[in-house]
Amino acid sequence: MNSINLMRVKTGFLMLLCLFSTSFLKAQSKMKDEHPTIKVLVLFNTVNGGTYKMAKEIAAGIEDFPGVKAILKQVPRIKPLENEVKQPFGNVPYADINELPGYDAIAFGSAVHFGNMSADMRYFLDQSVSIWTSHKLEGKPATVFMSAGSGAGREAAILSFWNTLAIHGMLIVPTGIKGTIEIDKSIPQGNTAFGASSLAGIPGSARPSKGELHIARLQGYALAKAAKGYQLTAENSGEQPVSMSKEVQKTSVIEAKLKELNIILPKAPAPVGNYKPYRISGKQVFINQIALNNGKVDHPGLIEKEVTEEQAKLATRQTLLNVLAVLKEAAGGDLDNVKQAVQLTGYFYTSPGYTKHAALMNEASNLLVQLFSEKGMHTRATVGASSLPMNSAVEIQAIFELE
Repeated sequence: MNSINLMRVKTGFLMLLCLFSTSFLKAQSKMKDEHPTIKVLVLFNTVNGGTYKMAKEIAAGIEDFPGVKAILKQVPRIKPLENEVKQPFGNVPYADINELPGYDAIAFGSAVHFGNMSADMRYFLDQSVSIWTSHKLEGKPATVFMSAGSGAGREAAILSFWNTLAIHGMLIVPTGIKGTIEIDKSIPQGNTAFGASSLAGIPGSARPSKGELHIARLQGYALAKAAKGYQLTAENSGEQPVSMSKEVQKTSVIEAKLKELNIILPKAPAPVGNYKPYRISGKQVFINQIALNNGKVDHPGLIEKEVTEEQAKLATRQTLLNVLAVLKEAAGGDLDNVKQAVQLTGYFYTSPGYTKHAALMNEASNLLVQLFSEKGMHTRATVGASSLPMNSAVEIQAIFELE
């Protein structure tokens, strides 16, 4: 009888244990569902690869924290880097400004340029106006790391970087003095209390140094920890953190019209000189473009002699599409942020006595109104020119007003 009772007790205990295990596994699964993987962007700009090495170590530190994934991306270049595909970072994809809100935290890395960030990084962040006005980065953790030559201006560069992040309302994560006890003090080290940096120009020394990489890894871990805190705080306050997969996508009216017209905007042409593709003054955007298409000019030459009028109209259309591609960047990636087309000025490569400039320019004006309706109505001028850059048949100067 005692053995039977003992068997019943054991059986009951095993059933209880199974029920407990099942409940535990369900709870654990629910916890995983409730706490999705935290995604942290490591965004960098590099030329010689020093900042890229620092970026990889930042990413390694981020992934040292459980449940956090680091994504490495480059800032698009204003001027293409020769033989970039052969560089170790050649396969790292470029980021789009509109994807920044989709991450839980961001680490920014750049070379030091006259006590500031690089021109590529500055140009990229200048496109974040609509993200700023929409408060999409507020409260998200951010940190900065740099690669300096001699080290001059590296602290000023990080602090100047902080200004932009503070305007966005981001939570800035510095390094403090973490890790400084462990690094080799017999050689110069580029680290600061504000963020990891590397003395890339020190002769006879491999850079980044082991000490500089060590601080970078700790900085990445600190950012991941802050990102976890951001996620938990958002959940406890009832807020929904913006994620790349769950962010509510606003339907763009202009994008819908482009799709309806079967128009795909080209990639905004990069500057080929010491200038910017657009300039914002107040709320007005100033843009100049020619008929570039994938690095070559469409239908180049003198109109009516080397180029037919129909070809000139196609070149005019391509030129306006380039204008719109640049305008989209200026408007923070959303053409719905354009309040009004103000002025178009068309320049046409023509012989003296040519009089049909207006008919050619209608190709641009009609498309603009077709896309923007009343907001596309603009004042206009057309001018004949004895030559245009790169032998283009058309150049368009445009002014728009942003919301």
